[in-house]
Amino acid sequence: MGFFTKPGDGAGAALEPLSKARIQAALEAKGWTYKVDADGDIGGGWEDGYFYFFQTGKQSEILLVRGTWYPSLDKDDFDKALAVANKWNLDKLWPKVYARITDEGDVRFHGEHIVDYEHGVTDDQLLQHLITVVSAGCEFFEHLNQEFPEAAAAAKNS
Repeated sequence: MGFFTKPGDGAGAALEPLSKARIQAALEAKGWTYKVDADGDIGGGWEDGYFYFFQTGKQSEILLVRGTWYPSLDKDDFDKALAVANKWNLDKLWPKVYARITDEGDVRFHGEHIVDYEHGVTDDQLLQHLITVVSAGCEFFEHLNQEFPEAAAAAKNS
């Protein structure tokens, strides 16, 4: 089945609405550890960052996966951070990445992947999308480890 299979193209696979239970089942099928926080948000940590799996949209039909690299940078590194993020976005299809300055004055990197499931999604499609975003997000985090080795080392030692 193709990554961007259209409704009705699946060979007997049922398109079902997106739900938190289906996101959790997909994560469990992959053997990934996750938690559900007090707000009901699903998230989990990987080696170099963490991901949250949100539903948004009028009917909760949009999957938004946001990854965050564990280390933070000093705001003096913001220009380099923007350059690194822009270069990634030029060279890669996903995840969309960005750097921002937090309220505390630190620079943080995030990657996002958004898919609209207005017409539903099969279990296989949902699993494939989650594998894709987590794998690509981890690739981005590893790239950041190479671009900012001091920050990466400091985060691993904390």
